[in-house]
Amino acid sequence: MAPIKAKHYRTADEFYADELIELVVVCTSSHEEFVEKALLAGKHGVVVEKPFVTSSTEADRLIALANEKGKILTVFHNRRFDSDFRTLHHLISHDALGDILEADIHFDYPDPGWISGWTQKEYIPGEGMTFGLVTGFLRSNRGVESDIDDTFTIILQYTGKQKNLLVTVKTAIVTHMKDQLRFFVRGNKGTYLKFGTCPQESQAIAAAGQPATSPEFGVEDESIWGTLTTTAEFAPENQRFDEESRKFIGKYPSLRGWYRGYYENVSAAIRGREEVLVKPETARDGLRIIELARESHEKGCTVAWS
Repeated sequence: MAPIKAKHYRTADEFYADELIELVVVCTSSHEEFVEKALLAGKHGVVVEKPFVTSSTEADRLIALANEKGKILTVFHNRRFDSDFRTLHHLISHDALGDILEADIHFDYPDPGWISGWTQKEYIPGEGMTFGLVTGFLRSNRGVESDIDDTFTIILQYTGKQKNLLVTVKTAIVTHMKDQLRFFVRGNKGTYLKFGTCPQESQAIAAAGQPATSPEFGVEDESIWGTLTTTAEFAPENQRFDEESRKFIGKYPSLRGWYRGYYENVSAAIRGREEVLVKPETARDGLRIIELARESHEKGCTVAWS
């Protein structure tokens, strides 16, 4: 097999005119223009770095264009392929937790390096860490007065069949724990409590070229496996469901983190073998929650999903 050579283009128009290019990955600071050009050029798929765009209205416009052209548009929500997220999804899909009643989701990052570069104080869409019913509490904990949040709490309430569900999404930069809290999810059959983060990012930085296909890549240390308590007859391999207490309580092995799975799915979707997993509508809804959280914060009240 002949080696694959990288090709350089001097202008975006030259790039989009190349008919051999099927997939476009947009990693620029501003996304809208390049996503639109890729779709208009008839590229089979467009992957957009997060955040998708700066408003839900603009997201709707690009989603409509992708649908009109019959092309794949997706956002790089790679955290769906984190070890802990994959494990939680596995537990829920196997009914180990039953109907979910409460979920605390954290993405805490102590002293992130990029915070020092945030010198602007006035908020514009796309700035800050945030970027049913929504209640938002946005804060600046980095030692400066600013309208741009670095720490937030968003509370989501629901109606209909999920009227008893309460979801809290949090991030914080002032958190001195060795292993950060990631998930605390409670259902009518079980609870999953998880500390510590997926190792893929740190492994990629430290590896300096180590292939993601390495057997250890994305594998969590046993010390940060989550704790599962369930009344469902469900237990990990080599452990048993206790018939006397009618419960399983113990560490549940985390599934391997697999960011490659994102692009494997995108490739399969372009070839028509699979449905794309991360739909742009999901990213659009995330943007809308951010917009409503800021509205809630500014008004000091809960606001309705619209």
